[in-house]
Amino acid sequence: MLILGFDELDDESKTIVKKALQLQKFFSQNFYMTEHFTFKSGVFVKLEDTISSVEKILKGEFLDLNPEKFSYIGSVDDIKI
Repeated sequence: MLILGFDELDDESKTIVKKALQLQKFFSQNFYMTEHFTFKSGVFVKLEDTISSVEKILKGEFLDLNPEKFSYIGSVDDIKI
């Protein structure tokens, strides 16, 4: 992908890359132990909410959203559209 670029990928590959980028951003969370350094409050997310969010991303429910929307959220229900 880095050599050809995203636009040169077939549709199935584009979908896979988009889901991967969304998951990568989703797993970037605010941790309690870093509050002192980042000045951002830590977030507790229930395991069920995390699993549900990951399942929705993998099903492709958010393919129209920019992966950046998934950064530092608790669950996909927190996404501001």
